[in-house]
Amino acid sequence: MENGKIKSLHAGRPKQENFSNIDIFSAMDKQAQDNVTVTRSGIIGDGVGNVKFHGGPDRALCFYPFEHYSLWNEKFSKKLDIPAFGENLTIAGMTEVSTYIGDIYQIGEVIVQINQGRIPCSTISHFNQEPKFLELVLKTSFTGYFAKVLQEGTINKQNEIVLIDRLQEKISVHYAAEVILHKRDGLEGANALLKLDPLAEAWKQRILKRVQAAKD
Repeated sequence: MENGKIKSLHAGRPKQENFSNIDIFSAMDKQAQDNVTVTRSGIIGDGVGNVKFHGGPDRALCFYPFEHYSLWNEKFSKKLDIPAFGENLTIAGMTEVSTYIGDIYQIGEVIVQINQGRIPCSTISHFNQEPKFLELVLKTSFTGYFAKVLQEGTINKQNEIVLIDRLQEKISVHYAAEVILHKRDGLEGANALLKLDPLAEAWKQRILKRVQAAKD
């Protein structure tokens, strides 16, 4: 089990922005930080534009794998500015395929648990001025992921991301996202996710509705 590395650390409060000639209240345009203070609600000085669908204790920190940037740069024939996904931590060595629901990491003083993938919205298309961005990200399930905070403290951009516990090695973040976004493996996949105690409540509810609908 390899540890991860922070490539870049970001925070920013939501504000009224104009992306692709569309006015949006958003915190996508986050700024690079040397260090941040993290509470169970997230980074102090950070925020989200739409509190109904973003933020909260189950989505306290947002991670995006640095490895995917080369894919998107090639796809759009340009170099995207980091953080193109509005992520708090751009990380290396921790893609969705190699990171598992329930993984517990220590980053500086902070301990977090990965509990769900990310379901991005159209803001990423507007922010990056690429109309097909959201569609392609959802298609690949390279969406990044969220963590809840188990121990508050400070993160420095030089800190290593140390895996201190892996509760299971069957359901990766990528597989979970495939089940949520693309109904991978049908009810079998859905039921596999429901057995995961660390899975975020919002994702459990999504799956429960799907399972219930199949019974009706």
